[in-house]
Amino acid sequence: MGVALTRSAQWTAAGQGTGTLEMTPLNETILNEIIMFVESFIHKHPQEANYVFVEPLEWKTDLDPSAFQSGYVVSATGVVSEEVDKNGQPLLVLSVPQIQIRSFGQLSRLLFIAKDTKLKEAQACIEANRNPVAKILGMDCNTMKEDSSLLNILDKMTEDYGPECEIKMKIAILLKQLDLHLLDHCLKYILLEIRLNPWAVKNDIELLKRFSGKGEQTVLESIEYTSDYEFSNGCRAPPWRQLHGEICYVLVKPHDAQTLCVTCSAEGVFLNGGKTDTEGEINYERKGAIYKDLVTFLKDKSAKFSENMSKQQNRFSEQQKKKDQPNEAHKKQEADASRKANTGSDQSKLEKNPINFGKNLMTKRLRPSLYWKTSVDSNDCRTALRDTQEIKHGGRIEKSAPSVSSRKTLKSASKVEEIDSESSSESEEDEEPPDHRREANADLPSEYWQIQKVVKYLKGGNQTATVIALCSMKDFNLAQETCQLAIRDVGGLEVLINLLETDEVRCKIGSLKILKEISHNPQIRRNIVDLGGLPIMVNILDSPHKSLKCLAAETIANVAKFRRARRAVRYHGGITKLVALLDCAQNSIEHYPSSLYDEKDVEVARCGALALWSCSKSYLNKEAIRKAGGIPLLAQLLKTSHENMLIPVVGTLQECASEENYRAAIKAERIIENLVKNLNSENEQLQEHCAMAIYQCAEDEETRDLVRLHGGLKPLASLLNKTDNKKRLAAVTGAVWKCSISKENVTKFLEYRVIETLVGLLTDQPEEVLVNVVGALGECCQEYENRVLVRKCGGIQPLVKLLVGTNQALLVNVTKAVGACAVEPESMMIIDRLDGVRLLWSLLKNPHPNVKASAAWALCPCIENAKKQKGNN
Repeated sequence: MGVALTRSAQWTAAGQGTGTLEMTPLNETILNEIIMFVESFIHKHPQEANYVFVEPLEWKTDLDPSAFQSGYVVSATGVVSEEVDKNGQPLLVLSVPQIQIRSFGQLSRLLFIAKDTKLKEAQACIEANRNPVAKILGMDCNTMKEDSSLLNILDKMTEDYGPECEIKMKIAILLKQLDLHLLDHCLKYILLEIRLNPWAVKNDIELLKRFSGKGEQTVLESIEYTSDYEFSNGCRAPPWRQLHGEICYVLVKPHDAQTLCVTCSAEGVFLNGGKTDTEGEINYERKGAIYKDLVTFLKDKSAKFSENMSKQQNRFSEQQKKKDQPNEAHKKQEADASRKANTGSDQSKLEKNPINFGKNLMTKRLRPSLYWKTSVDSNDCRTALRDTQEIKHGGRIEKSAPSVSSRKTLKSASKVEEIDSESSSESEEDEEPPDHRREANADLPSEYWQIQKVVKYLKGGNQTATVIALCSMKDFNLAQETCQLAIRDVGGLEVLINLLETDEVRCKIGSLKILKEISHNPQIRRNIVDLGGLPIMVNILDSPHKSLKCLAAETIANVAKFRRARRAVRYHGGITKLVALLDCAQNSIEHYPSSLYDEKDVEVARCGALALWSCSKSYLNKEAIRKAGGIPLLAQLLKTSHENMLIPVVGTLQECASEENYRAAIKAERIIENLVKNLNSENEQLQEHCAMAIYQCAEDEETRDLVRLHGGLKPLASLLNKTDNKKRLAAVTGAVWKCSISKENVTKFLEYRVIETLVGLLTDQPEEVLVNVVGALGECCQEYENRVLVRKCGGIQPLVKLLVGTNQALLVNVTKAVGACAVEPESMMIIDRLDGVRLLWSLLKNPHPNVKASAAWALCPCIENAKKQKGNN
């Protein structure tokens, strides 16, 4: 507890006196953990709860004497506990407002009495007793230092061994364990935290300077550092303030507020006490909330800044992207030399008069999109893309329904966006299908022509006629490709997307219901993106109508099946809005049964999870989901009993678990327990995704232990026997493989007869199953009894047969498994008889280095056994 409070807790940077404990999320977590420890202490350790502290813990309390009931002597101005020490002194003394406590038992009872104010009492206690361990155990036993261990604690207390010392020793160990637990929580919090750095802060300040000055259109009057000296690490704060994570201090003069003195730190941006009138020094004390960056801070403090910033947002974002890529700019320096020469004069105009330059640039941007189509230079393509995006998001676009010609412009811009490759790092995405148009002479069913008539009514009717036409169109079998393409070929997609921008809710609902059905078609998906439908659907996610939000999210889930669509959802702020949909009913699932939920709220959350599942196949989208706070909400939804909700939630977690940041967060949110629980579900798809999520997370040893501790190995073993669903079998065998890396899990698998089942799966299975099966056997065969079992079950022969394959991952795992079996002489004889040694030698010529290395290691026990046999002969 000592190290956690000293190094990890966030204290106010008080200029004078002792700092206080800030009420930040991290500190609140630390305090809640301490409260849980103290509350349960009297029940878990009743003997130690009676231990009398060396010195009392003393602080100012807000509790009234009347709150104390039985077990206490209460007066008008104070309270004394009936429980006393061996000298007859009470263990709790309250003399309003001061309170003194001398045992864990009394601390536990006090928290019970405090009820809703227990967090405030814990905060006051910690602030008044900065070193509580020294007061509890005495200065000689204050071992809660960074380099202390349980052995050090034992050494210090064995000198005067006795009953009291034994209790004291146990309390010291418990406090040390609490300290390690708190540090672990702090570490997980810091890993998930987004922190500022000097370079990012400097970048924001420089950009704001360029958009500041006199004039109504500028975002600020002025912004300047309080210090001109910059240290080598990029900070301008004094060294003793840098220890608190502070980077620099900035004086900001908004148009509609007084000059603000702002602290930029690694944790965020906040208002400080300003400069003193006499000496001009900064009062470092924080005076408000912490914001994630300088722009967010100023938007909250100045309405004028927020208004002007929204007008300049596109240009500010563009400049910020340029600043974010210094390395790429250096690499492109030579290629951009000629372009810079042509645009140098324009750039200087931007610095002198950014607002006027923006107007001139906007005029130039309104060129026909044909220019972008014929451009072949990559830099020109990216410039055109940027210009198009600014037009799409600028303040000059009206809310009226777009015309067909504007749709064509958007389509042309989207083609340029497709060329741009720097906005995504997704490599696993599926390719967009080619656009197949029907031939004019093709034989078409009657539904094709009937739908075209209905679309005509959609184009020319009033609101009532439009609603009737939408209902009529919904009556067709929209799952048929003929009906889907009929809507597209006659221009129905443009009309349906235009209807999403009307104010009539019924028209929006009808349009989304049709788009949701036909967007299962890959060609329709691409057409929707080309026509600019995704930004409109993203905006509908803010609607107060739950039905609209559900339909929009489901349609996004269908459309976001390819890379360009996923990128568009992220670009238009859809990830944050979809994450917000997960917070159904704004209640905790673990406190309220699912039957109390409004069904529509659950459906909204399900549709949001469905859309996030589609979007989560992109690395950048995974990061956006994490930064938007999606992990705790997904963990919350995982506790529900709704299977249709669980499938997209687990599917999203399974996709995201491939990233290390997510795996750490999954452990922190205790998601593994619920994944294991849902392995016992009857739903095959849910079982598959839970097993795949465990496969992704079980790279970590702690996760493998959690799967075992929560009883996850037995359902995995039973699912191995269900071989009809190959996708589920691949996921289950993958989870078994990763879990078998731990020896304790292998022991359990031996008990559940998993090895015999794995040997049976070595034949007549697809490669994705075989890779996992052989990988699991390779891990299990590290133990002697398992090697013998594989040989007795006839597993050597199918393993050797797999050495002639071509799959790289399979060959790596097979060579490892064969090498593990070759350690046993009898297995080695079988391998040699089946020509396995020659096959291993031949794999040394494989072009893949991993296969070569694994084959070489497998040959080592073969050579050793050959030497032993030769020596015996």
